[in-house]
Amino acid sequence: MSSWEQRADYLVEVAQRCLRGHQSFDLCRSHLVAASQISKGTIYNHFTTEADLVVAVACAQYQDWLVAAARDQQQYTDPFECYLFHHCQRLHDVLAQKRFVIERMMPNQELLQQASDVYRDRFNDLLEQYQAWNQGIILRVGERAGFDRYELLKNYIRGTMINSDDGIRRCDDLQTYYQFSYAMAQLMGHSDKRIPSKQIFADWLSQQHQPQAAMSAA
Repeated sequence: MSSWEQRADYLVEVAQRCLRGHQSFDLCRSHLVAASQISKGTIYNHFTTEADLVVAVACAQYQDWLVAAARDQQQYTDPFECYLFHHCQRLHDVLAQKRFVIERMMPNQELLQQASDVYRDRFNDLLEQYQAWNQGIILRVGERAGFDRYELLKNYIRGTMINSDDGIRRCDDLQTYYQFSYAMAQLMGHSDKRIPSKQIFADWLSQQHQPQAAMSAA
């Protein structure tokens, strides 16, 4: 990786940190100067428009989801559980890390048109890959006629993520993930399938918080 690419990745990481806990993308390129200790000219060379910064952050998030998707497929042999726990993990990350919910901004065709070709093309490629992964998992679980299950689930998950950062939900609330999974199973058309038990979710949550406990102890 070149120094240019490393600096770009660093700037995106700084942007993500600055956006934690925010409910709107109120970060501008100029804000990164003090936060990153990198000159304004260099930052503007990396992101020639404000849209570039938004799309770059979105690209990083979608890339993280794709990495997680590949890891989840190795961990969960059952596609039904893989899908549920993948999106539960996404919800947990938002709640635990106060991540900015990029679904508030993207996909957005108007914003993409304002972005540079390199960022627009990168985002479209990542979006296509992530959509294909989700559609593939849903098909493996079992197709149900009558509705576009992918669209139903996508819109529900997006709404859940956007509404999750209201400051009320806790990242360690077992019932949040249990209800989330139940709703996804219904929208998938698989009410006949049993979602993981509350004990399984409790064990999963315990594993999520072990790294945090170890860091606190250190």
